[in-house]
Amino acid sequence: MNESPIFTRTHDLLVWLLRTTRKFPREYRFTLAQRINNQAFRLQDALVAASLDKAHASNHLLTADIALTGLRKTLLLAHDLTLLSPGQFRHVSEMTKEIGRLLGGWKRTRTN
Repeated sequence: MNESPIFTRTHDLLVWLLRTTRKFPREYRFTLAQRINNQAFRLQDALVAASLDKAHASNHLLTADIALTGLRKTLLLAHDLTLLSPGQFRHVSEMTKEIGRLLGGWKRTRTN
């Protein structure tokens, strides 16, 4: 199956996040780490819904955009708390930026 790049990039993001957040200190694993992972899964779920539910794709893409924005803010918090190194934060920021570009492109095709 030839999958859209946004799904591949989101999968890669999830793998990276799950591996990284499991190394968070115990005091943050069930709060911040869980929130980061939930936001990433919410993003993936909204993208899947948009691909399957064409009639409501715009709503699902908005949900994906909200989840991505929330994820970025939560990752910034993790960086500020030194749970992510500057290199890790730079890497995950690039990943979310690319997903954001792909999501923006998908949203533009829905409005045309």
